[in-house]
Amino acid sequence: MFTGIIETVGEVLALSQEGTNKHFKIASNISHELKIDQSVSHHGVCLTVVNVADGCHTVVAVQETLLKSNLNGLTPGSKINLERCMIANGRFDGHIVQGHVDQVGKVKSIEDQDGSWLITFAYNPTFGNITVEKGSIAVNGVSLTCFHSKEGEFSVVIIPYTFEKTSFGQMKVGDTVNLEFDIIGKYVKRLLKQ
Repeated sequence: MFTGIIETVGEVLALSQEGTNKHFKIASNISHELKIDQSVSHHGVCLTVVNVADGCHTVVAVQETLLKSNLNGLTPGSKINLERCMIANGRFDGHIVQGHVDQVGKVKSIEDQDGSWLITFAYNPTFGNITVEKGSIAVNGVSLTCFHSKEGEFSVVIIPYTFEKTSFGQMKVGDTVNLEFDIIGKYVKRLLKQ
């Protein structure tokens, strides 16, 4: 389980294909601390570390993950948000993030508000995912609060710290993002359907 509080931004150094799987070699300031078999959130996707060497770590994404996330669009030089699993005796600063991407969305607009950035995302509402006003959402693994919530669209405000310390600083209109909708909302919706 994760909290959506990004520890660091890594850089994709290399990609390699193995059948339908894709290996990502990533350099970061926490890579040397990782262990093989450890789960780490990469842009909000929970992936298992399969190798650690020379200040880099390698993870593998299976075809299902590549189809349901934006990882397939990463190239050498891409920046990627990283978060290790929550420790049991730590503070829970974000919200419950499982590292299971529900769908990919797109950056609809980015508005510089002279001290913060208003970013609006669009997503396909036919998948049944929802946001609620002032509810939680994970965008590329970052725990954020939704507003201007409506079917197929929501906005967030990014503070300078988050803009500088995550991949949001490189984000452009039209970019794809991994969306994980709030787990509590998903269960409530499922119960109401029954």
